[in-house]
Amino acid sequence: MKKIQMVDLKGQYQGIKDIVNPSIQEVIETTAFINGPKVHEFQKNLERYLNVKHVIPCANGTDALQIAMMGLGLKPGDEVITADFTFAATVEVIALLNLTPVLVDVNEDDFNINIEAIKKAITPKTKAIVPVHLFGQCANMEAIMEIADANNLFVIEDNAQAIGSTYTYKDGRKLKAGTIGHVASTSFFPSKNLGCYGDGGAIFTNDDELAHRIRGIVNHGMYERYHHDVVGVNSRLDSIQAAVLDAKLPHLDAYNKARRHAAGKYNKAFKDIESIITPKTVNGCDGICDTCDCHVFHQYTLRVKGVDRDALAKHLNEHDIPCGVYYPIPLHNQKAYVDSRYNEADFKITNQLVKDVISLPMHTELDDEQIEFITLTLIKFING
Repeated sequence: MKKIQMVDLKGQYQGIKDIVNPSIQEVIETTAFINGPKVHEFQKNLERYLNVKHVIPCANGTDALQIAMMGLGLKPGDEVITADFTFAATVEVIALLNLTPVLVDVNEDDFNINIEAIKKAITPKTKAIVPVHLFGQCANMEAIMEIADANNLFVIEDNAQAIGSTYTYKDGRKLKAGTIGHVASTSFFPSKNLGCYGDGGAIFTNDDELAHRIRGIVNHGMYERYHHDVVGVNSRLDSIQAAVLDAKLPHLDAYNKARRHAAGKYNKAFKDIESIITPKTVNGCDGICDTCDCHVFHQYTLRVKGVDRDALAKHLNEHDIPCGVYYPIPLHNQKAYVDSRYNEADFKITNQLVKDVISLPMHTELDDEQIEFITLTLIKFING
């Protein structure tokens, strides 16, 4: 059995290097390193894939979130509601812009932002909601957009973990994650479902005016060289990373299918273990999710009940099985974001999840032998 990786980027590269290497070499030979043809090609191809009017590439996913908020014209003191159970980048950019982060609890079953908690958190100062499509599955966007419309709020989708997933409305309509809100951000960090070989990100929107503002913001506020029309930043996707992403994009659906297949194998192995709660998938999916695209399993995250989670992680590591805890500390308890407004009773689910969750290896190269070894090793620990 080959060595188990949390994310096997080398294995993935071996399958596409005949495409990736010439693309990178082309950029080097043309020396069009910044804003070159490869960036524009990738942008257009991703717009077609997502069926979105505008993709604006940028330097990384955190920049993408910040630039999206800048483009919306949010002002210091405006309140932005987002999930407590996620990576810090989401709240980080809110604070950086002197906006007021308002953290709320999540759902117990799918880990995404809780709809009733959003409603409860709205005040006259609320200007935006940032749903995070955690671990590869969309938040309840239909309900979120209804709340936003009723309260005149912006919706900024944090789609760093769910590119390629599809959200299904009650009436059967389907839209790709990141194309539903007013604007969305994504990350192309190497371990993402669509990852480059360095840092990268993008903003998506169907709003022509907003797209125009954002295109200026990412390039020092310029639409014409040395004419600075808006306050901007320096955040551009370089051409080598665009070449990698454009080579990978045609494989994204296959990559996500491989992740769902692995998730299905995990689910099947754990289905009769009472102390293991496997990830829930939505939209009527059968829970294995090998044939639909509602969940793209950026992470495969279990909850363990009545089990010493940290001892389990130690046991897996001792058997050369990598694992992770995403996330061990709620954002409302992080030193940088502690706020007297928060009441622990409002974070019941998040406070429990940080004690229960553990993520197993998940990537496109996982094979059945590895999955069997991982599951048997975990089950052996559970059964004592």
